[in-house]
Amino acid sequence: MNRTSGEALYSRFLRGLDMGADGVALRVGAEEIRYAELHRLALRWAGALLAGAAEPPRAIGVLAGKGVEAYAGILAVLYTGAAVVPLHPDFPAERTRRMLEMSSATAVLADAGGLGVLSEMLADGLDIPVLAPGLDGVGGAGLRRIPLDGVEPLAEPRPVASSDTAYMLFTSGSTGRPKGVPITHGNTRHYFQLLDKRYDFGPQDVFTQTFDLNFDCAMFDLFSAWGAGASVHPIPAQAYRDIPAFLAERGVTVWFSTPSSIALLRRMGGLTPGAMPALRWSFFAGEALREADAADWQAAAPGSAVENLYGPTELTVTVTRHRWWPDVSPGLCVNGLVPIGAVHEGHEHLLLGEDGEIRDGEGELCITGPQMTRGYLDPRDDEQRFLRHDGRLWYRTGDRVRTLGNGELIYLGRRDSQVQVQGWRVELAEVEHAVRACEGVVDAVTVTKPVDGGLELVVFYTGTAARPGELAGRLRRILPQGMVPKHYRHLEEFPLNSNRKIDRLRLADVAAGLPAR
Repeated sequence: MNRTSGEALYSRFLRGLDMGADGVALRVGAEEIRYAELHRLALRWAGALLAGAAEPPRAIGVLAGKGVEAYAGILAVLYTGAAVVPLHPDFPAERTRRMLEMSSATAVLADAGGLGVLSEMLADGLDIPVLAPGLDGVGGAGLRRIPLDGVEPLAEPRPVASSDTAYMLFTSGSTGRPKGVPITHGNTRHYFQLLDKRYDFGPQDVFTQTFDLNFDCAMFDLFSAWGAGASVHPIPAQAYRDIPAFLAERGVTVWFSTPSSIALLRRMGGLTPGAMPALRWSFFAGEALREADAADWQAAAPGSAVENLYGPTELTVTVTRHRWWPDVSPGLCVNGLVPIGAVHEGHEHLLLGEDGEIRDGEGELCITGPQMTRGYLDPRDDEQRFLRHDGRLWYRTGDRVRTLGNGELIYLGRRDSQVQVQGWRVELAEVEHAVRACEGVVDAVTVTKPVDGGLELVVFYTGTAARPGELAGRLRRILPQGMVPKHYRHLEEFPLNSNRKIDRLRLADVAAGLPAR
């Protein structure tokens, strides 16, 4: 098997290193870490991880918050030639243990918080070596430590093959059975080559880093920035009180987040016209982007190109994009949502109807191409998620889309977001769009509540509180009676999960506890 460093995801960082070893690769708080320093750290930690291994590791976990240990740790694991498994220190210990087992990780690199999680697993028989740089003798009593002192650093990163796994991520959420998704160096190579042709990132750029590192969009931030010799700035929680001030102080030019961050900025008074003049690029993914949010962001960042990106983890970060044009995009929106665009070069898509047959115009989106994972870590999870057609394997996204007149795609909702309520076929996105049109409502989320013999619709909304009967009366002028929700709950803000997406599962749990109407 041909193994080179040119195929490797880490070659993005090496390219940035060549552009300027003294350039700032990462700024965490007030600490700036330059390319040469981050490279040396990664080589040293990689040397320690390999020195204690009986054979080349297949996968190594990184259990750390968004500090230097996490970023240098991801690079160090990639330098060993193993797959990096980013883990969230705030996830339940049992879930983290299961991820380590599923990934066949043979070591973990951890910060102080990660050591605490690993210590919880000792009682369950966890026996995995741990590298905790700078934390000798700190916490984690009983853990098997990998020594760092006296270990020779790697001379250079180990070569990898295109088919080797670069990273493994797990389906989002903190409960239930996780599904592991391996993404290869070949998958990422195709992805970032497309981005290189599309965007003009350079050493002068400063990227935000809003995503947790176990969320695939974080890979866009890191390796787009490092491949351009630019710097990455994780956003501390307190900065969200005044994002325009943070962006101005850091000289940020590239923003990437979930659309939920737009509502947060609006509530904090930061989404005013011209508030973020230095932004050159603004990207949103992970949730449906609303037309009103895109328009308001464009007004707040008038010098920025605004793009709506879409893609499940199984298709390597993002696989479609729509550029927001104020004079064109509003006419393409459906249910108040911005199009997701066309699929990436080198990929094909098809649409499945409810009967599983291929349809024109509207259906479940299936995609095949070089960004597609080869399958889940557990092959049993592949069932119902992959489709054989025309001699090729296609990934079933579970997302329903419609083809627009210009050939782009518009997101309609999850395949299971079309529900039957008292004989009515109801699109939850259509109900949400109608609620947002009510005076005083800022945003809305619709979920279902099981009742005897069927389902009831429950709306959670932000903005000005109103009497349920008043909202229902307004909706009856817009929606058929069978689509008018039974329950309305006002919230100051929506709960977010660890990836800063609206936590619909938590809202569904709340809805389940409401009395039937």
